[in-house]
Amino acid sequence: MTRLFNEPSAFADELTEGFVAAYPHHVRQVPGGVIRSAKPEAGSVAVVIGGGSGHYPAFAGLVGQGLAHGAAMGNLFASPSAQQVYSVAKAADQGGGVVLSFGNYAGDVLHFGQAAERLNAEGIQTTILTVTDDIASASKDEIHKRRGIAGDLTVFKILGAAADAGYSYEDVVRVAGHANDRTRSFGVAFAGCTLPGAKEPLFTVPAGKMSLGLGIHGEPGISEQDIPTADELAELFVAKLLADVPEGKGNRVAVLLNGLGTVKYEELFVVYRRVHQLLAEQGLEIVDPEVGELCTSLDMAGASLTLFWLDDELEKLWTDPVDAPAFRKGVVKAAEQLSESEIQVEDVHAIPEATEVSRDAAERVLAALQVTGKTIIDNAEELGRIDAVAGDGDHGIGMERGVRAALDAAQKALDGGAGAGTLLRHAADAWADRAGGTSGALWGVALGALSETFGDTDRVSASDVAAGITAAKDSVMHLGKANVGDKTMVDVLVPFASELSDRVAAGAPLREAWAGAATAAQEAADATADLVPKMGRARPLAEKSMGTPDAGATSLAMIVNAVATILA
Repeated sequence: MTRLFNEPSAFADELTEGFVAAYPHHVRQVPGGVIRSAKPEAGSVAVVIGGGSGHYPAFAGLVGQGLAHGAAMGNLFASPSAQQVYSVAKAADQGGGVVLSFGNYAGDVLHFGQAAERLNAEGIQTTILTVTDDIASASKDEIHKRRGIAGDLTVFKILGAAADAGYSYEDVVRVAGHANDRTRSFGVAFAGCTLPGAKEPLFTVPAGKMSLGLGIHGEPGISEQDIPTADELAELFVAKLLADVPEGKGNRVAVLLNGLGTVKYEELFVVYRRVHQLLAEQGLEIVDPEVGELCTSLDMAGASLTLFWLDDELEKLWTDPVDAPAFRKGVVKAAEQLSESEIQVEDVHAIPEATEVSRDAAERVLAALQVTGKTIIDNAEELGRIDAVAGDGDHGIGMERGVRAALDAAQKALDGGAGAGTLLRHAADAWADRAGGTSGALWGVALGALSETFGDTDRVSASDVAAGITAAKDSVMHLGKANVGDKTMVDVLVPFASELSDRVAAGAPLREAWAGAATAAQEAADATADLVPKMGRARPLAEKSMGTPDAGATSLAMIVNAVATILA
């Protein structure tokens, strides 16, 4: 378990502060994460990576010369928000465009995607490259759906080396995509990881058993077997990966044997001894292998093996010098250090003028957020239990982080004279920033859509509320790509928005319309127990979720029913 922390909610912020203090010659802190302290060449391509905290050396430990230019750092096991990604990318940009790379998790796809849209709209050429190395997470036929685990490192290394070698933007993207196509990983776990302050691990493995195909966020594996010997584990790893080789593979491979948190280096060396033998027996030439902690999961007991098939270009880039806090090869050229005055930070907290009518509406919006907060905090443990059935169990924690941040931002906005729209926009940004993950992105975009509908000038009518909820529904479906029946919050949001709009259009007062729509929402949430998930982390374990409602649908139903009480 994680033993050393102060307030669990402050863990990610405090680890970032300590990390930057420990490596001042490698990184500088910016809103949302870190960037290189070494000044890059003007006009060069900037590589920005990222994901949730809790995986060190990924992601912040891989920022440095020859590797990434910046890392967006989300909360524990939660993707960074779109604002965090945007802020880091803006600080890292040197005029040559930005490549955003991460491990193909739903929350990351949403947040990095939003940031990329914003950057491209501002004229900063931005491309997304997802890492898809984990062979356990999807079949060869759906290789684009695979998630990224320790193989993130090979793609990040090729990206950074190519950028620092002066490759054109198009060639940086090309060679990194080629590296991703040639990377395969497979992992196992012997025990789950425990978040700071949590009483139980995110998942457990029966005594004497090993979980195969786990995810680095604590997602359960796809099967279990007895714990093998070190040699037997090496044989399992190699057999799995050699059954899934990329096309045109050649005979040279980089090998990464990764410890996930509590498997010690000595144990890894025993396993690697046999891995090396087996690969040599297959006629493979091993180039610059890495054994150690490369992508962890807090205190998870587990390991993974990555094979990266090389050609001449990839081998040169893989072996090029690098100097990052947690990954070093050779000797890099000395570079001038960035000064604090050269780091551009954007002020996102400005409060525009609002009418008295809108400020009154803002008070009522805050009251709705307050009852939302109480509902989520009171039910966070139960939401986590529901989510853990087929997911990683962090929905309650993430929702609590998000709503607490939203409440704090909303109160500050109200104190600063904000209207209803600005208060909601600040709450939306704070929710997305602190919650991270898929739910953070979706709640951020939903509240953001409401904020645009409410504005800071006019009285908010029942029709405005119904229109705002419909806009929120449309935004969530556009961003998340989910439909009714996919076992997500959309299964509740669609009938809730429809029922609310119909009742308001028929002339019902808001309190009556909302109450009726809330009843429909609860019925829809309960009905998700009969569905199997078609999206997100629960999809690989779909059958396990039968009989259990979706956590996101459940939390949304709880919230709209709670808001109904204050409207009444």
